Amino acid sequence: MHRSYAVLCVGLLALGHPDSRAFADQPTSGTRLILLGTAGGPSPKQTRSAPANAVVVDDAVYVVDAGNGVARQLVLAGLPPRHLRAVFITHHHSDHNADYGNLMLLAWTTGLRTPVDTYGPPPLARMTELFLALNAPDIELRQDEEGQPVLAELIRPHEIEADGVIYEDENVKVTAFEVIHLGARAYGFRFDTPDRSIVFSGDTSPSKNLIEHARGADVLVHEVVSVPAVDALVARIDAGNEALRSHIINAHTPLTEVGRIATEAGVKTLVLTHFVPSDGPDDQAELWRKGARQHFSGEVIIGEDLMEVRPAP
Repeated sequence: MHRSYAVLCVGLLALGHPDSRAFADQPTSGTRLILLGTAGGPSPKQTRSAPANAVVVDDAVYVVDAGNGVARQLVLAGLPPRHLRAVFITHHHSDHNADYGNLMLLAWTTGLRTPVDTYGPPPLARMTELFLALNAPDIELRQDEEGQPVLAELIRPHEIEADGVIYEDENVKVTAFEVIHLGARAYGFRFDTPDRSIVFSGDTSPSKNLIEHARGADVLVHEVVSVPAVDALVARIDAGNEALRSHIINAHTPLTEVGRIATEAGVKTLVLTHFVPSDGPDDQAELWRKGARQHFSGEVIIGEDLMEVRPAP
């Protein structure tokens, strides 16, 4: 079967191969997309890590969302945290921002010496300030005793207030666009690089604004919810809780709609991630693929942790 994108799991690095560190330090050319964590929801999962993604251009690393464990996922993917250039937070739910501060702290302890621009809805600046205060004893000790640079000077938070281009450097232009997520001010992001265009939906119910900003993209990385699986989940954990069921379903995009969105946007490849529910009997690749293919004829990729999606040779 023809595949427009080759899907590669970074197994060599994840297994701790002795050559992984040398490989990670070697700059690569072109744009890479790595799914660091593909679970949905804040509860820890056995088979999927919390939401996070990496766009890598040459040796510069750009992170989208920072769920629990994102720094370790970077290392497992062979991406040195010290190569971090910018961080983009889609919205302030704990599965997406729990390790925002820790990512910066741990990158700093492993050699980060250049400023990192961070982006997200308000109150990102206040969150950054509070994180530095929370960890002041450790940070000050390392600055005083280990000769580390001042961490506060390496984090440059920017709060997103409206749609538009929010970041641009020699590698990438990033456009933010508001999406619909119950109870949160939420954004998706479009990355345009010299050789690829990649769109991240963030958490959203079906969104016309997303479709407009994703038009013609090479890759759409989109969240997804399985309504029948949520019904079964609620029946198992809290039978009859219609409020819980309704909130989960209405805050996300049903599997039956994801393919329609990709088709209307005219994207080449649809990558599913942020699976709701994750880590249960209904979290099966073929079930997700079958649903997405109902209304989309392009390439459908079922995301897995540490999966790399790159153009086929």
